[in-house]
Amino acid sequence: MTEIEASRTAPEAFEAGFRLRDVVVRELDARWPAGAGGLDEVCRHSLLPAGKLFRPCLLLASTQAVGGDPTSVLPAAVAAESGHVGSLIHDDIIDADAVRRGRPAAHHKYGVDEAIVAGDLLFFSLFECLAECHERGVPADRVVTAVTAISRAGMDLCRGQSLEARLTGRRVFEVGPYLEMVRLKTAALFRAACEVGGILGGGGPAALASLVSYANHLGVAFQVHDDLLAYTGDAQSAGKAPTSDVRNGRPVLPVILAHRDGGGSRRRRIEDCLAGRTDPVEALAALTMILRTSGAIDASLALAGRHAHAAVAALDGLPHGEGRDLLAEFVTRALAAIPGAETRAGTAASTAAEQGAGTGPKAGAATNTAGNRPG
Repeated sequence: MTEIEASRTAPEAFEAGFRLRDVVVRELDARWPAGAGGLDEVCRHSLLPAGKLFRPCLLLASTQAVGGDPTSVLPAAVAAESGHVGSLIHDDIIDADAVRRGRPAAHHKYGVDEAIVAGDLLFFSLFECLAECHERGVPADRVVTAVTAISRAGMDLCRGQSLEARLTGRRVFEVGPYLEMVRLKTAALFRAACEVGGILGGGGPAALASLVSYANHLGVAFQVHDDLLAYTGDAQSAGKAPTSDVRNGRPVLPVILAHRDGGGSRRRRIEDCLAGRTDPVEALAALTMILRTSGAIDASLALAGRHAHAAVAALDGLPHGEGRDLLAEFVTRALAAIPGAETRAGTAASTAAEQGAGTGPKAGAATNTAGNRPG
């Protein structure tokens, strides 16, 4: 199996019946048409075919949840994906990952120089798209506030990337620093999407606080699930090669827990797997066995489940309606990659969605997706 085949994405769970995603795909395709050359070609290759589009969908649902018009903020949804994909292009260069979303990463196909500049272009495109919301009727003061929010998130993202590099380089096996890195690096763009959607939609302080809390918890739950994919026999749901974290010596949550709770022998074996002295495929197999026998995978799922439940509980601060229901549904769809509906995180998210999604027609939809794979 080639590296690309091993990391093929499968976003069925998120795509099926989630109309917001289809709207964003059409907009991306129109803005980055096929047949373009130069940097536009690099950007289109990185953006389309689209991934899960979590962040754009979160933005649109957040706007709807505070009573705003999602159509007026569609350019901001494109902005959210532009910022995310720009960061992925740079991430792949840093991690030397040759694959993204089942095809060659931008730097692998077009060269490092072109990929770096394409990532930068997408970052600047983000601000152009936000400004476009004013042309669609969003008040200028809301756009300015949204720019402030997304700028803060971008700075957090950079700090999180830097912290991850330090934790990896020093082999820090501690839960606290790991969660801080996740809050900065992963949750930042979830937080920006929800906050910007709420701001542009006219949400008040209480509603925005609920959206930020929701996004922070969702970001942690999502990253923990993402970290588990390489160790659960579900590499097809990952957008990168399953050996990436091991090859880069990255202590993710289940590895941290197994190391923390293990004796000297287990700790040395974990450290050896991440030291780069063993073939990455062999190291991944050995580390997978350790995590499965140590209970670290179950413990990680339990932590993700608690954050998933807290994410849906945070929606209590929003008015009942389709937007809130979509956000509740989103939690289960986003966390359905780990096989088996019986997993703690999947069960917690589904239960929370049932309890907190309101009374609209979509309130219970999330409970039917556990066990599917969002890609």
